[in-house]
Amino acid sequence: MGRLDGKVIVLSAAAQGIGHATALAFAKEGAKVIATDVNESKLRELEQHSGIETRVLDVTKKEQVENLAKELERIDVLCNVAGFVHHGTILECEERDWDFTMNLNVRSMYLMIKTFLPKMLARKSGNIINMSSVASSIKGVVNRCVYSTSKAAVIGLTKSVAADFLEQGIRCNCICPGTVDTPSLRDRIQARPDPEQALKDFLARQKTGRMATAEEVAQLFVYLASDESAYMTGNELIIDGGWSL
Repeated sequence: MGRLDGKVIVLSAAAQGIGHATALAFAKEGAKVIATDVNESKLRELEQHSGIETRVLDVTKKEQVENLAKELERIDVLCNVAGFVHHGTILECEERDWDFTMNLNVRSMYLMIKTFLPKMLARKSGNIINMSSVASSIKGVVNRCVYSTSKAAVIGLTKSVAADFLEQGIRCNCICPGTVDTPSLRDRIQARPDPEQALKDFLARQKTGRMATAEEVAQLFVYLASDESAYMTGNELIIDGGWSL
């Protein structure tokens, strides 16, 4: 018996990194996973794993989100993972950077929750897990202005949804990682003027001496998606190796 047997889970940003690891962890525990992403080629790699179905989905497009919802008779867990990390202070954040980040990191969650929540309410049961970050209202981080702003908004959205629908059987929590070793992070490191120094800088701020793995964060998703966390809602769960201390 898996910890998620029988649960139908919709997951965004499943093609790589934390989303990919989470899709595999969900399936291993018996869930039916609807894994979505805009990256069709990498997303297709998940289809070889039992319990995982894939859908190409741009979570910023309302029509695409609504069409996916029409396909699904029910949903038990909604996991909003899609996001983007902008590097820079407010002076280095142009309006287009601000708009793109807020659209992908916050508005997409608004669209996903607003679209799928009615299906949960109809069954008087549902579980929403959002991806936030320690770089948010939890901790000020240099060169993360709009990213931190967007992730603070995710915490506020999470608590609002949790409070509004608690009595209707809906739970909503968010996960706040520190630095996680993912393809996205490696790409950002390589994009810096001195990649070797950038990697050293990331490692230097980790009190544990290492970054988290995507699989470690995925296990927290499994816990929140399972009935083991049934008494938890409206929480921001920090997994950062003590970075925020």
